[in-house]
Amino acid sequence: MKPQSLFVRRFHPGDRPALMTLFRDTVRRVNAHDYTPEQIQAWAPDELDAARWATLDQRFTVAAESDGRVVGFSDLETNGHIDRFFVHADYQRCGVGRALLAAVINEAVRVGIRRLFAEVSVTARPFFERNGFVVLAEQEVAIQGMRLTNFRMERLLEPTGSWI
Repeated sequence: MKPQSLFVRRFHPGDRPALMTLFRDTVRRVNAHDYTPEQIQAWAPDELDAARWATLDQRFTVAAESDGRVVGFSDLETNGHIDRFFVHADYQRCGVGRALLAAVINEAVRVGIRRLFAEVSVTARPFFERNGFVVLAEQEVAIQGMRLTNFRMERLLEPTGSWI
């Protein structure tokens, strides 16, 4: 679905339930193409750890909004780590991810971060590669007793903030 209007804004604590739902739905609908049902259930269970989601308040977190609906979000830790980066299943490949990444990069440059890094799913790897990230290593991570493959990736930033 092509967004009629799209803007990226800072996270508000009231966004947390919508972001948690978007995360769970995206993993279940989009990442299910690359992971088994058991892996998906471990990664995006019915009940999410509320304490883990409370950390959104403690870092640079942005939400992409279209027509009053949150359609994506990302966060950035002070060391350059992108912990979460999710785009609603109905808004894949229509500019939401690029808008979120631009906001993250602009903030990183603003505060002097020169290296972004993330642990990226099999599904998200092509997006990150198209946007200047390189794979450092393939790895397996354990979530709720399940092993999932992902990729440690990084992107070095220019001090000017150019990201294309």
